[in-house]
Amino acid sequence: MNELKSDTYSIWYDAEAGTIYCKGTLRLRGIPDYQPVAQLFTQVIEKEPANLTLDVTGLEFLNSSGIHVLSKFIIGVRQKKTIEMLMRCSNEIPWQGKSLKNVQRLMPAMQTEWV
Repeated sequence: MNELKSDTYSIWYDAEAGTIYCKGTLRLRGIPDYQPVAQLFTQVIEKEPANLTLDVTGLEFLNSSGIHVLSKFIIGVRQKKTIEMLMRCSNEIPWQGKSLKNVQRLMPAMQTEWV
């Protein structure tokens, strides 16, 4: 599984680019509903790419359950110690400035790029 799609969001992993793209609005009801997202993230971690980019520039909204899943993903990458990670964020989307700066604390070595 390298892609998840719904009417409101899409998440996919481009192995050649080493990038997970998240677009749309992720407003799922709770952690159990985020299981497919968590599973995709886990599959990417298991592939142990040397470099990984998480591109959320097109993610207009992420609720607290989604931030929890994203945080667990970043912790999983940090625990591998073999993956260098870049998180690409948008200056144009208000929730990202507030929430993603806190998420970065989970992996201080992670680079962030604000576009």
